[in-house]
Amino acid sequence: MLILAFDTATRVATSALLRDDDVLGERRSDARAVLQEAHALLAEAGAEPGDLDAVVVGTGPGSFTGVRMGLAVARGLALALDLPGAGVSTLHGFDERVVEPVLDAKRGEVFVTGPRAARPEELDVAGRRLAGDGAVRYRELFEAAGAEISADDDPVHLPSPAMLVARAAGDFGRVDAIEPLYVRAPDAKEPR
Repeated sequence: MLILAFDTATRVATSALLRDDDVLGERRSDARAVLQEAHALLAEAGAEPGDLDAVVVGTGPGSFTGVRMGLAVARGLALALDLPGAGVSTLHGFDERVVEPVLDAKRGEVFVTGPRAARPEELDVAGRRLAGDGAVRYRELFEAAGAEISADDDPVHLPSPAMLVARAAGDFGRVDAIEPLYVRAPDAKEPR
């Protein structure tokens, strides 16, 4: 089964092409380039878009715009190519046996497993290994509280599309039924 997987919820978008459990290629980019990255991954594997069997997309939590872009790309590909798909929380793009994901939620908060938003100083992180852009952003605070955090450029801080595919566990359905995972209300408000 040839699967295209990607996550655009964080500052760095990640994408991968997998044949069954084998990663054929991986890319990092900006969310705006995820479709170009998908094309490049297919070309590198000697495959065409029509060869895809499914798509897996990270559903957040994360950047509202990034999450929406990822879902739009997944829905567009699924519609154009008649593909099934799966949506998986971005938090599940981390190997939770090894690290605890902490994503930057802006506004002085982070997204953590639950999922929930929390102020970094409210988390009990002593003796834990943290990963994600939130762990990097609040490194000083977390390390002072006893957490371990890898170097900023360690790939452990990025959601892994292969982990998203593993968490999807072949449970594919209609892509238009995949919903974004929002943990809190958006910043934008409707005008009165």
